[in-house]
Amino acid sequence: MQAMYLVVAAVVGMQQPVVPRTVAPALAHAQAALQGLGALDALDGLDALDALDALAVLDGLDGLDALDALDTRDAAALHGEQDPTDSLWRAARRAFNRGDYTSAAKLYGELTRRYPDATRAGDALYWAAFALYKNDNLDRARALLVTQQQRYPKAATLRDGDALLARIQGALATQGDEEAHRWVLIHAEPPQPPEPPQPPEPPQPPRPPRPPRPPRPSQPPRPAGTRGCPDENDEDDVRVAALNGLLQMDAANALPILRKVLAKRDACSAGLRRKAVFIVSQKHGAETEDILLDVARNDPDSDVRRQAVFWLSQVGSDRAVTALDSILRNATDPELQDKAIFALGQIHQGRAAQILRDYAANERAPDEAREKTIFWLGQQHSQENAAFLRGLYAKLASEELKEKVIFSLSQMGGADNGRWLMDIALNEREPVEMRKKALFWVGQTGGNLDQLAGLYDRMQNQDMKEQLIFVYSQSHEAAALDQLIRIAKTEQDKELRKKAIFWLGQSHDPRAAQVLLEIINP
Repeated sequence: MQAMYLVVAAVVGMQQPVVPRTVAPALAHAQAALQGLGALDALDGLDALDALDALAVLDGLDGLDALDALDTRDAAALHGEQDPTDSLWRAARRAFNRGDYTSAAKLYGELTRRYPDATRAGDALYWAAFALYKNDNLDRARALLVTQQQRYPKAATLRDGDALLARIQGALATQGDEEAHRWVLIHAEPPQPPEPPQPPEPPQPPRPPRPPRPPRPSQPPRPAGTRGCPDENDEDDVRVAALNGLLQMDAANALPILRKVLAKRDACSAGLRRKAVFIVSQKHGAETEDILLDVARNDPDSDVRRQAVFWLSQVGSDRAVTALDSILRNATDPELQDKAIFALGQIHQGRAAQILRDYAANERAPDEAREKTIFWLGQQHSQENAAFLRGLYAKLASEELKEKVIFSLSQMGGADNGRWLMDIALNEREPVEMRKKALFWVGQTGGNLDQLAGLYDRMQNQDMKEQLIFVYSQSHEAAALDQLIRIAKTEQDKELRKKAIFWLGQSHDPRAAQVLLEIINP
């Protein structure tokens, strides 16, 4: 054994590794075996551990892996029996991990063929199918997964196999495979509710015994994916995967199934209904609009209704706008109202914008919803919306709503909005906080710097002067730095001067560093 370790160590250290003599016979067999489709049959002539040694070398692994293989063989000799599937399982795993899916599929398949009753046999079928799936060999992968369901119903990977089968069937359905097409339609169907229990029959007089009937064939087990309540994000659920398959199918085949899913009203199907709403939204046509409108109005689950309202924004028709208007005005769910506001904000037509303007001006509407409406009006960058918001500002009592108007107008840009913001900043009758916010956004949106520079000496309010110093500090213009330098040198108010010096210290301009040195060393 010591000699063997020396041989392996020599292999590790050489530029052109030499295969140890004890491994060479197994290596020769494995090399010959892996050259063609008969690779796995050739492994019959190898014992399990010799095969592992040879495959370790063939995989391009270093000498330490070969050493590990020899250690494993010695450990097996010391501890007696070893699982006969170990070598194939490890070799298959190594092939899979390095991306050699062809060899991995063969090795996992060979494990099941040689040891059909082994604990790993069912899981090996799943991994063989997964490797084939990686290589786009979908027909063969499907066959292996069906075999796993039929022969190994207790396999640890059965649920994973169900989900993988659903993905494969969806992919095959898009390629025109009729069997896969039927499978997707069947599995995307919502499960039928159980029949109500029948009342017991009245007792009957005894009858003479009948001869025994032959036993009925056992019913196939339900797919593992049909258990429990699915979530629309659970890609391992068979029903969700089947619905994903519908996404790739034409609308004529998909929409009738999706209607059935969306007609369900039980809490357990809510996850499927949310997924179905998304799939419907990706299908374009009048029927899509009808389905989304019906769900937005009638689905018992608030999340499903919100999803439908959200996707109505992609439809943008007059009927959709009317429905969104009704939801906005009449819904009692704030989140549903938010979705309606967002959807109307995405529809670029005059009527949708008018609905939002009317709602923003409605004093009886909740302030939070009005804030969101004002925000989305500001995102549309229309002259009508800008004029409306400037006029709305004077009518508002809430500072939060006023702040949202200032922000929205700053996002629209334009000379008219810039002048309006400056007027708010200079208006001493306005609350100081509103003036400060208007001044900040003037600076952020590239307002007239000459006007901002001359504004400092005109300001009487200390808070406004502090805000101007901050606005100067955020500008990259030379004139803004000039103002900070002048304030740091000449301002009589100690606190204002300290703030200007602080922001000079944050500047990377050499002039700022020089001024700071002059202040330190007068």
